[in-house]
Amino acid sequence: MKKLYKTVGYVVLFIIVAVGILLLYVKLALPAIDVPKDLHVEATPTRIERGRYLAYHVTVCMDCHSARDYNLFSAPLVEGTDGKGGEVFDQKFGFPGKFVARNITPFNLKNWSDGEIYRAITSGVKKDGSPIFPVMPYAYYGQMDNEDIYSIIAFLRTLKPIDSTPEDSKADFPMNFILHTIPQKPAPTQMPDASNEVEYGKYLTFSAGCFECHTKADDKGKKLAGMDFAGGWAFNIGGGKTVTAANITPDKETGIGNFTREAFIGRFKAYADSSYKAHTVGKNEFNTIMPWMMYAGMSEKDLGAIYAYLKTVKPIKNSVEKFIYKPVASL
Repeated sequence: MKKLYKTVGYVVLFIIVAVGILLLYVKLALPAIDVPKDLHVEATPTRIERGRYLAYHVTVCMDCHSARDYNLFSAPLVEGTDGKGGEVFDQKFGFPGKFVARNITPFNLKNWSDGEIYRAITSGVKKDGSPIFPVMPYAYYGQMDNEDIYSIIAFLRTLKPIDSTPEDSKADFPMNFILHTIPQKPAPTQMPDASNEVEYGKYLTFSAGCFECHTKADDKGKKLAGMDFAGGWAFNIGGGKTVTAANITPDKETGIGNFTREAFIGRFKAYADSSYKAHTVGKNEFNTIMPWMMYAGMSEKDLGAIYAYLKTVKPIKNSVEKFIYKPVASL
C-alpha cells in the first residue's frame, strides 16, 4: 500500500511539474508572432486621409482609445482626448479582467516601429511581445487589406501627442494564461472592388466590428453558433443601465428586415446632420454605447454596401430587449 501511495505521489508530482512547465511556456514563449521586417509606411496624403476615415468612421479606433462622455446620448468623444486611451473594459461588462485602452498618439507610439504598430493592430501583440485582450477586434483587422492598415498607421502618426499613460490591463485567472494563446498571425485579404457591393459590404461590416458586437458569445467569449448578427450581447453601462446589441439580421419581426436601404442609411446619417447635438441622458433614460456619431461619418456608398451585405445573411428570429434600467440601491 505504501508503494502504491508513493507511486501515486510521484504521478501527482509529475503532473504538477508538467502543468507548471506548460504554463511557464505559455506565459513566456507565447504569443510567438514576429514583427514584420523592414516595414516602413510612407505617409502620403492619400494614406493619411484614408486612415483618418477608417479610424474615425469604420474601424473606429478613436472610439475606444479616447474619452467618451456617457452623460450624453451615444457617449460622444470628449474634445481634445483623441487617442489618449484610458477607456476601461472590466468585469462589470462581463470581461475576465480589467482591460484599459492604450494611448495611441505619438506620445506613446513615438518609439514604436511601423512593424510593431502593424503587429498590434493585426495580431494583438504589444511592442514588448505581450498579448492584447481581443476587446480590440484584431482578429478582424488582421483580415483587412494591408493598404488599409498602412493607412491607419500613417494617420496615427499625425495625431496630436497627448501626455497620458493609462494603467496597465490585468486579466483574471485563468485568462491571464489563456490570453497568450489568442493572438494569431494576420491573414490579410484584398479589399473587394466597390462594384461588387455585397462582398465590399462584407469587408466593411467585419472591419467595422458589426459582427463582434451584434453576435452574442458564451461565457468563454466564443460566438454562439447560428446566431450571427442576431444581437443579444448585454452591456452594463453603469448606473443600473444595461443596453443590449440589436438584432441586425434581415428577420422582419425582430431584425432589420423591414428597413429599406434609404431608411438604413438615414438611421446613421441623422447623426451627421449639422443641426444634431447629443442630448443629456437622464439617470433612468435610454443610452447606448453604439458610436452613432462616428459611424455617421461613413459615406452613403459604404453604408449602403453594409446594408446590401446584411440583407444576405441568414434571418434569425431573436427578440432583444434593448434597454433595461434597474435603480441602484443607495448605501
